[in-house]
Amino acid sequence: MSRSSKNVRRFVPVGIGMALVVFMAVLPLLNLSLPGILPTPTYMPGTLALLSLCMVFAALALSYNLLLGTSGMLSFGHALYFGAGAYGLGIALEHLGVPLWPGVFIALLGGMVIALATGAVSMRVSGIPFAMVTLAFAQAGSVLVRRNSDITGGEEGLSLNTDSVPDALVGVVNTRNLYWLTLAILVVVYLVALWVDKSRLGHLARATRENEQRVRVLGLSPFTVRLTVFVIAAVLASLAGVAYMLLQSGTVPRAVSADLTITILVMVVLGGVGFRWGAIVGGVLYTLLDQRLTVLAGSEAVAGLPDVLRIPLSEPLFLLGALFILVVMFLPGGIAGTVDKLFRRRGPGHDESTLEEIDDAATQAEHPVEVRA
Repeated sequence: MSRSSKNVRRFVPVGIGMALVVFMAVLPLLNLSLPGILPTPTYMPGTLALLSLCMVFAALALSYNLLLGTSGMLSFGHALYFGAGAYGLGIALEHLGVPLWPGVFIALLGGMVIALATGAVSMRVSGIPFAMVTLAFAQAGSVLVRRNSDITGGEEGLSLNTDSVPDALVGVVNTRNLYWLTLAILVVVYLVALWVDKSRLGHLARATRENEQRVRVLGLSPFTVRLTVFVIAAVLASLAGVAYMLLQSGTVPRAVSADLTITILVMVVLGGVGFRWGAIVGGVLYTLLDQRLTVLAGSEAVAGLPDVLRIPLSEPLFLLGALFILVVMFLPGGIAGTVDKLFRRRGPGHDESTLEEIDDAATQAEHPVEVRA
């Protein structure tokens, strides 16, 4: 393949991505209808709120993909940092009385500190033990949220103190502004995930995932690499939590539960583990299905069916579970993985290329003069 062809293939995804962002940015100004998928035309608050929620969970799925896809870390506690962002912002506005943007900074800082503390402990083990430790931290966070009702609102949840939020981000009439803010957050999360994947940190993380012992032999620290990625993913999840708090004008204990982490895992697997755009597709598709299947379950069409069909179709979780089983069985690489196999046809040496890059980088660091020669 010529160099010009490679350059074209390299910039095609960039062009498509930029076009999609521009299209999503102007969508609130258009009068588009998708019956059965979107509840109202695209300029109306109901659809904008639904699309904003889709983008929040797409950003959250992107952050989790950094753990599972890039670093190979299966975490059952990622929702803890999502909840840290949501509750952190709410607590900062309600109890500290700070304006919105300092509150956002406090929420992200809190998410980072919690990630450093819990990650440093969790990284002492790997595999299933790592997943269990992260699950324990998530359960502990859930208990703290539920038991400290004076601060977090307990089982009732925590409402957003709108007195500290600019008027442009409050109320149904400003749903369009919240939509644009959520889109901007999704773009930021994607760019950070892209930077991590393309940087030396991302190469090291993938090398650690493939062969941790070999990375140690090269004189590098897998613990530091994994902890760094863990903290970055947690901060991105906290940013998604901030967007969720603003969009929903409040949050509930489920935002820090292990159940939400399982939902995020399903989103990533549905879209395709290791693919950034797959995480976005999985997050958007799952959220749309979750919202619209609830409407379908309560419709008159389902109510009139025989019991053998009505009972399962009236349970959205049953339909989502069946869809997930079908994807795992027939699309084991998820949506993005299947598309990748059809159009890219990766060669058999792809898995080893990351380790070779790390070898080359280590050689350059040790013998810079010889490499230049």
